[in-house]
Amino acid sequence: MLQIDLWKRIVIVLTCVVGLWLALPNAFYSPVEQHNDAVKAIEQGGATPELEAQRDLWPGWMPSGLVNLGLDLRGGAHLLAEVRVQDVYKSRMEATWPEVRDALRSLTPVRRQEAPDGQLQVRLQDPTKMAEAMEIVRGLARPVQTLAGTGSSDISVAGDAGLITITLSEAEKQATDERTMQQSLEIIRRRIDEVGTREPTIQRQGSDRILIQVPGIGSAAELKAIIGTTAQLTFNPVVSRGTDANANPGIGNSLLPSLDNEGEFYTVETAPVVTGEELVDAQPSFDQNGSPAVSFRFDTTGARKFGKYTAENIGSPFAIVLDDEVISAPVIQSHIPGGSGIITGNFTVEESTNLAVLLRAGALPAGLDFLEERTIGPELGQDSIDAGKVATIVAFVAVLAFMFMSYGLFGIFANIALVINVGLLFGLLSLIGATLTLPGIAGIVLTVGMAVDANVLIFERIREEQKTAKGPARAIALGYEKALSAIVDANITTLITAVILFAMGSGPVRGFAITLGFGIITSVFTAIFVTRLLVVIWFERARPKTIEV
Repeated sequence: MLQIDLWKRIVIVLTCVVGLWLALPNAFYSPVEQHNDAVKAIEQGGATPELEAQRDLWPGWMPSGLVNLGLDLRGGAHLLAEVRVQDVYKSRMEATWPEVRDALRSLTPVRRQEAPDGQLQVRLQDPTKMAEAMEIVRGLARPVQTLAGTGSSDISVAGDAGLITITLSEAEKQATDERTMQQSLEIIRRRIDEVGTREPTIQRQGSDRILIQVPGIGSAAELKAIIGTTAQLTFNPVVSRGTDANANPGIGNSLLPSLDNEGEFYTVETAPVVTGEELVDAQPSFDQNGSPAVSFRFDTTGARKFGKYTAENIGSPFAIVLDDEVISAPVIQSHIPGGSGIITGNFTVEESTNLAVLLRAGALPAGLDFLEERTIGPELGQDSIDAGKVATIVAFVAVLAFMFMSYGLFGIFANIALVINVGLLFGLLSLIGATLTLPGIAGIVLTVGMAVDANVLIFERIREEQKTAKGPARAIALGYEKALSAIVDANITTLITAVILFAMGSGPVRGFAITLGFGIITSVFTAIFVTRLLVVIWFERARPKTIEV
């Protein structure tokens, strides 16, 4: 029969009310945006009369989530950077030379030869020791720290006529490229996040390229300057640790907060023992007990200073400081010669990986070549918004008019559901903080056009059922029941397409996929539940003998 339980009616109404409530801030975009910026600024730096005035532009008890505007709507900067991953190969070979020299010193004197970037060539003074030397150098190899490289060594060693050539193995090159790209992405993201820009797009493209799009920033040159700013990484002696944020650190010391333990502070010597500029590498690994840890390695200068300090300060903590925050303070267990060491603690595998990334995030691991630079003015974005508004309004009005002329009163019910549908769509986008792009507007326009498809199927089915069903109530009930499978099948296939577009696409394609996918969900909800609820309420009050659909 044509009826809906009371609890279902309440759920449908509450869903619509909540969705429209979440979408409401987008109707007052500018004041809400200023309110959000002021709230964030007050939390970070304290209140000022100007910030408090901006904060009061929107009530604090109201929702304040907005649909963020993408680069093509808001204006900003676009960069496509290519990471010179070969730079890392060269750095690795530079760092390997002291280790090889020291290992072979007891066997025969060696000297380094000129070699192409990414190679290390060592000449033995006594070529007759070649076999032994090769065995010693191969003993310096470490396992590749990836699942794909399991069982492989990180270096390849070849020798001929007293000349040993060392290169990274193919498995290690692949692992190094992957780490380099992840590190570059992390550093760029950290640099841009510090500026406080909204919804930047930082994505890997291909094997060695990074797409960077930042809405609201002045120019591509400004964005390049931000990316070029490197984090400050230092290794400092620890004087003391406590919870007093106002403690006097004393002359020559600094009081720094702990990154992980809120409320904990370290007093460290201001002069670092080693800086991040001397750090060659840091990788997640495991200690002798099989627990997650982080291994690191310095260059020749850093290795010498680090080795000397650890020999003289066994049992003392050693602070690793990133951007004036202590990310770790391990205790020196023993003398660490050779410029490499390991950081142990109560880490999970994920935490050790993140710590390794942080340790490497003091500077970009390799140079960047900017292949594309574009500055998009806000006036172009405004033109896109205006064009999108016109397209949406035209589509909206056309659909409303068509439904009314085709189905009369039932068309009005469908039109009311269509308005609610658009509101729910914006409510969902605001809830997840989605970024709206020009293709995203196209997705909304397409949603408006597709939103009434389900209602058309239902209404046409009701027309058919009126010819055989006994009474209008039975015709309406059968119309909804028999049209349901067609509606679900059609929308599921479109939803699958949207999911594939989101998974495989990037940037604007994802924006289109998000609005299309959410539009399908809200369209099906409003067609099957909202329109039916309106029809049922009308039918219960009017009790018509016949219906005109």
